[in-house]
Amino acid sequence: MSVSPTVATPGAHFNFAQHLIQRNAQRPNKIAYIDDDGQLSYGDLAERIERMAAALVNSGVRREERVLLLMHDCSDWPVSFLGAMYAGIVPVAVNTLLTADDYAYMLQHSRAQAVLVSHALLPTLQAAMGSATANGGHEVKRVIVSRAKEVLPEGMVALDSLLTQHPPLTQAADTGADDPGFWLYSSGSTGKPKGTLHSHANPYWTAELYGTPVLGLTEQDVCFSAAKLFFAYGLGNGLSFPLSVGATTILMAERPTPDATFKRWLGQVGGVKPSVFFGAPTGFAGMLASPALPAKSDVTLRLCSSAGEALPAELGERFTQHYGVEIVDGIGSTEMLHIYLSNLPGQVRYGTTGWPVPGYDIALRDDDGHPVPDGETGDLYIRGPSSALMYWGNREKSRDTFQGAWTKSGDKYVRNADGTYTYSGRSDDMLKVSGIYVSPFEVESTLVQHPAVLEAAVIGVNDEQGLTKTKAFVVLKAGQTASADELKAFTKERLAAYKYPRSIEFITELPKTATGKIQRFKLRDKEAAGK
Repeated sequence: MSVSPTVATPGAHFNFAQHLIQRNAQRPNKIAYIDDDGQLSYGDLAERIERMAAALVNSGVRREERVLLLMHDCSDWPVSFLGAMYAGIVPVAVNTLLTADDYAYMLQHSRAQAVLVSHALLPTLQAAMGSATANGGHEVKRVIVSRAKEVLPEGMVALDSLLTQHPPLTQAADTGADDPGFWLYSSGSTGKPKGTLHSHANPYWTAELYGTPVLGLTEQDVCFSAAKLFFAYGLGNGLSFPLSVGATTILMAERPTPDATFKRWLGQVGGVKPSVFFGAPTGFAGMLASPALPAKSDVTLRLCSSAGEALPAELGERFTQHYGVEIVDGIGSTEMLHIYLSNLPGQVRYGTTGWPVPGYDIALRDDDGHPVPDGETGDLYIRGPSSALMYWGNREKSRDTFQGAWTKSGDKYVRNADGTYTYSGRSDDMLKVSGIYVSPFEVESTLVQHPAVLEAAVIGVNDEQGLTKTKAFVVLKAGQTASADELKAFTKERLAAYKYPRSIEFITELPKTATGKIQRFKLRDKEAAGK
């Protein structure tokens, strides 16, 4: 593993939250965060982190125990996340778009001792806790509510009120670089999401190897990420990277629609315009199609980043033509925490994912594990210091993904003659829609719950802008009828909203192997032939 000799290796004693506080100790009055409700300076951020650590410890949460973090992006999010890490407690950051059943599973799987939750998400959490109670119980001792707007149910406490009750914890937990730092959940092609366990050192490595040297972030930058903090991508963009250099970060609780994004670009929230924007291809496509797209003279962007799904070359070229600003496209993963393969500012090859980030080694292998030559498709493996430790309680999947020093990404790539890499698709049938993984199996399982549906298969199809959308092929039961709109609504009621199939085609039978497995590749071939 080739880590740059200029990057210091964390010592045996390393606490990531303490590391960030110490880095910014000389800029207490500098603004760290701007959210929908106001600003938070670096000095106040440090104090609130230490108060949160004390509050969690005094709530009975012990070192290395987990706390669920279910919160919309606001300054309470980094306070909660880093407060837990400061105390040696492990925050489990979860997607705010999921269902109560998803959270019930995560509460039980992580054995969370407390939950830090946005007031707007409290009803969903309560339903999740009720479901967990009915199915074996949970271990939650305290619910801490961010931005509470009314009197809370008994046993819950407002975050601001709780912080005032506890003086700052003056000494961070004496954690090591390889100690458990936090979890993120990674979805799989089948079964339940996987609890991906990262160390205290992992976010340090992503900042030191990518955020600072590749993106060139400095304390003069103002960062704004459409990707939320609960994503591995968003966590780097909105926390690890800016806090490592003393930059200012804009946080947005609402969905990153074009209009919501433009408000921040134009400085209409907090009075500050971002210099660096982190987005995903679907978002860039929506913004370029919007009649409200701001003029170049109205924004202060110096650089944009894209990840989550492959960036179509045409999108990048049109954006650069309009703004004179590059989109630096890259690929990362929950398992590697952030980007390990990326284009470079001033050296962008649209249509490719760029070159290996210094400090990471890349290998393309065939099905037998042998290297593949340039120009041929292979499975992508990564070796680098930010790899997760394991999947919690899932030894089989851990062994398959974390193979010694190498991590198997699940992506297919081709290495080009100039050393860049071009994305070829997923190794399994997972889809990335708007930068979020969607399991075909999960959508199919939901569709077949409809009384008129016999079988279903879901694939990804590219729209006119080259972005992935879900399509379902449905076989109805004999004598039954159902419309596409009816099935879409049925799916939306049972899954997170982004998972429903965007289009549905009714067919008489699904292509299958002799053993009854659905041959999705034949459906993909059928779709391609019909275009």
